[in-house]
This record gives sequence, structure tokens and C-alpha cells, in this order.
Amino acid sequence: MSDQQDTGTAETVEVTSEQAGDQQQAESTAPKKTKGRKQSTARKTRSVELVLTVTGTAEGEWQAELTHSGKRIVQSLPIPASAVSKAASELHEDISEAIETVISDARQQHENKLAELEAEMERVKKTLADLES
Repeated sequence: MSDQQDTGTAETVEVTSEQAGDQQQAESTAPKKTKGRKQSTARKTRSVELVLTVTGTAEGEWQAELTHSGKRIVQSLPIPASAVSKAASELHEDISEAIETVISDARQQHENKLAELEAEMERVKKTLADLES
């Protein structure tokens, strides 16, 4: 009897091996299921939040503030109008045009003030000359 048990066990093993072979063959022909979406091979870029705020007055005074992730790094730093104009022209035409309009208005305002001061200076010089004679 022990021979029959061994034969039975051997047959069972053979059947199991055949089933495993069939199962492997079926798996290789069946489409493989993927988990979720395909992962990108590109490097993930890390974004940095920097906010540069440039403010100007009608008189042509400019200043900058820099914020990094909500923390102020630079506050009320005076900036020359020429630097603001140059930076704006490097960024975008629309930005440059808007800033140039403000700078042009400030330039005109200063030229008018200079003309007034020169006229006043001439009047003071004339008055001073009259007092000396």
C-alpha cells in the first residue's frame, strides 16, 4: 500500500506541476496590470517661493522688498530708477512699458521743478545784484 500512496503523491505532484506551467504561460500572454499611472522619469523640480516687490513714487523714488516663504529678507531698499528700468526691460515688454511711463512722468515732473528753481535762482541773483549796487 505504501507504493500506491507514493504513486498517488507523484501523480498529484505531476498534475500540480502541469497546472503551474499552464498558469505561468497564461500569465505571460495576458496583459499585465499596472498600478496607478506611469511614473515620470524626469527629475522633479523643487520650486522656491521668492517675492520681489518694487514700489515707486511719482517723484521717481523706488524701493524693493524681498520675501522668501513669507519671511522678509530685505525691506525698503532704495533702488535707482535706472536699475528698475533695466530690470523691467529684461522681464517683459508690458512690464517695461508700464514702468517707463511712471519713470517718464517723474522725469518730466523733475524737469519742470528744475526749470522753476532755475527761474527763482535768476530772480534771487537779480535782487542780490540790485541790493549790492
